[in-house]
Amino acid sequence: MDFSSISAAHEALLNGDVTAVELTEYYLQKAEKEDRYNAFLEVFRESALATAAGVDEKVKNGSAGKLAGAIIAIKDNICYAGHKVSAASQILDNFESLFTATSVQRLLDEDAIIIGRLNCDEFAMGSSGENSSLGVTKNPINEALVPGGSSSGSAAAVAAGFCMATLGSDTGGSIRQPASFCGIVGMKPTYGRISRYGLIAFASSFDQIGPLARNVEDAELLFNTMAGKDVMDSTSSSKPLNTQTSISGKKLRFAYMKEVMESPGLKPEVKAAFESKLEKLRSEGHEVNAFSFPYLDHMVPCYYVLTTAEASSNLGRYDGVHYGKRSERSEDIPSTYINSRTDGFGPEVKRRIMLGTFVLSTGYYDAYYAKGQKVRQLIKKATDEVLTENDFIISPTTPHPAFEIGEKANDPIALYLEDIFTAQANLSGNPAISVPLAETSEGLPFGIQLTGRSFEEADLFEASRML
Repeated sequence: MDFSSISAAHEALLNGDVTAVELTEYYLQKAEKEDRYNAFLEVFRESALATAAGVDEKVKNGSAGKLAGAIIAIKDNICYAGHKVSAASQILDNFESLFTATSVQRLLDEDAIIIGRLNCDEFAMGSSGENSSLGVTKNPINEALVPGGSSSGSAAAVAAGFCMATLGSDTGGSIRQPASFCGIVGMKPTYGRISRYGLIAFASSFDQIGPLARNVEDAELLFNTMAGKDVMDSTSSSKPLNTQTSISGKKLRFAYMKEVMESPGLKPEVKAAFESKLEKLRSEGHEVNAFSFPYLDHMVPCYYVLTTAEASSNLGRYDGVHYGKRSERSEDIPSTYINSRTDGFGPEVKRRIMLGTFVLSTGYYDAYYAKGQKVRQLIKKATDEVLTENDFIISPTTPHPAFEIGEKANDPIALYLEDIFTAQANLSGNPAISVPLAETSEGLPFGIQLTGRSFEEADLFEASRML
């Protein structure tokens, strides 16, 4: 019943070897009985089985979509009408969505079955899965370790086999870093390639929905289904989706940053495995070029100045008046705002709101926010220049494998530096993917990251398959 890919499950369904209801029941029971990792916040048993029954009818009459048989779960910041969504925050406790995210609707339209919502760092703010108000997510490979974040439950659920694939969101590495820690595939599309309609906003000019899966083919299938212009999202691109690769069978040009290899936080085992991969690419006839990127140390500060500013603006809507949690200590409008936010937001969300409010404040706007925007443009320009001369930028996804739960909980700067290799793609808007690279001597997986040219995801998937 545990199929190797979505296409294998789809084929078995069409051949009559299994029904959608049987498939759904199998994964529902796994999620309900075996989830000791706190990956699922809620299982959508009733709606999932109802959807599955409808899929079985479509199979009988020959009208089943290309995702019939796909069992999917979604991060708890992606909306699904008639189902709860909380961004793992107390301030949205018991909130039920009135509409469905475009990304989810496009999967449903192709007969995917959504079986539940997954834990994450509160409002997608975190790199470890420890910032959820609904408990820490554990890594299925070793329960003492973090699964990465913020799409912690999304990675853990795939690694544990509770579903075939999941949706996450990536603001600075929140799909790719947990994919690396859990030994799976995680992909962030070009900014604007997949609609953000129905995604609870963290930083609107950075956020992107993307797939996490056990293999590149499943990730590509979900991506191609979700991608495309959406009238509900004015930032979604109208550029036609290209599903045909132009690099099949060709020798490729890979570029890596000298500064990444010299990064003091890069674990020796990760560095050695990465260098071995580069050598293998050279031996296969591919071109591997080193380049200097002077902005590596500026990326994390730039990222946090800009994303916290956007978070400060986006999270202003949670006030205890319109929807969500209202403090019982509310007596008038000021106390309603103050107490609802005090009680509803966790410490990391409060930290980022305060930081974002500071960088946008009078007297500091030009020194921080405006300067951050200028640095972002420099990073984008430099990234595009490298990708003019090369096909892909290649790097380790993370400087190290998963770390212990609680190890960095009291050091926010150390957690912010988790994004050092992944934030570039969000700052520049380029697509990027993490695929499993190797394991440490302790059996802990870590990934290799490819960053491609904007809107050339087909080539990115093709190169990922080769890797």
